Amino acid sequence: MKEEKGLLAAYLLDGRGGGKQLQWSDVKNWTSDAGTLWVHLDYTHPEATKWLEEDSGLDPAAAAALTADETRPRSVPGHGGLLVILRGVNLNPGSDPEDMVALRMWVEEHRIITTRHRSVKAIDAVRATLEAGDGPLNSSGFLIEVADGLTSRIGTVLSELDDRVDGLEDEVLGAESYELRSKIGSLRRETISLRRYLAPQRDAVARLQNERVAWLDEISRVHLREIADRTTRYVEDLDSARDRAAVTQDELNSRLSERMNKTMYVLSIVAGIFLPLGLLTGLLGINVGGIPGTESPLAFLVVCAALVVIAVLQMILFKRMRWL
Repeated sequence: MKEEKGLLAAYLLDGRGGGKQLQWSDVKNWTSDAGTLWVHLDYTHPEATKWLEEDSGLDPAAAAALTADETRPRSVPGHGGLLVILRGVNLNPGSDPEDMVALRMWVEEHRIITTRHRSVKAIDAVRATLEAGDGPLNSSGFLIEVADGLTSRIGTVLSELDDRVDGLEDEVLGAESYELRSKIGSLRRETISLRRYLAPQRDAVARLQNERVAWLDEISRVHLREIADRTTRYVEDLDSARDRAAVTQDELNSRLSERMNKTMYVLSIVAGIFLPLGLLTGLLGINVGGIPGTESPLAFLVVCAALVVIAVLQMILFKRMRWL
């Protein structure tokens, strides 16, 4: 369906897994006895905002939540429906998964309104199932399918994130590179960003199963409980990945610090050996009278031999003192 003045998609569910596509005129003339309506809008479009605020019959607070720029995952009941705001990973081309996209939903027994600005793959999947005749049968089925789709895609991203943590742990053990610091730092930022929205989403989905609305049956609540458990596990996986990344970063810093200490230690030993030698050569190089050996052709060789002997004696002393 081609976008029409902010209307991304509209379907009249037939209760058998399929749906009939509608236009704006059909949406505006819809009544509850016609069947379950699903309207999917781009909330940034003026026509969509106007319909939500003036013609949808929604409570002003619900309409404002569906068009708000900044949202956090939550579930709020009201007037026989549920306001549900969830987030999913951003799988759009050229986007970072941790830059999560928000999906706003108002779900009633016979009407579903969803709004977004950026494309949500879970919604695209629901449209595909409706076109294939294997989509949700009613409002509760729609809510479960969308929540499950968002959660499954989060799980895929977290699996890739966990593999990256494993790879970085292996790299730290095999190579001590300063470039790994930026990789670990980027991974930790992604983990923190994902957890920022996934933790409240866990609470929102967990609350959904306890909402007292007549159209949410016991089977639907069981499905929502399972989705909430999966979301909880994903939050725990994020905590684990964050902690592992922190330990990996500490290990890398320790190895780099140890390597730097070894380098400084070697330089200190070298400086300790050449310090007295430099003192002697400095004394012999001053331009004043009385420097011994100035008239002897063997003086230079004698001085060089003496410096070598002193250096050898220093190394023996350093070894006895366990500095080498």
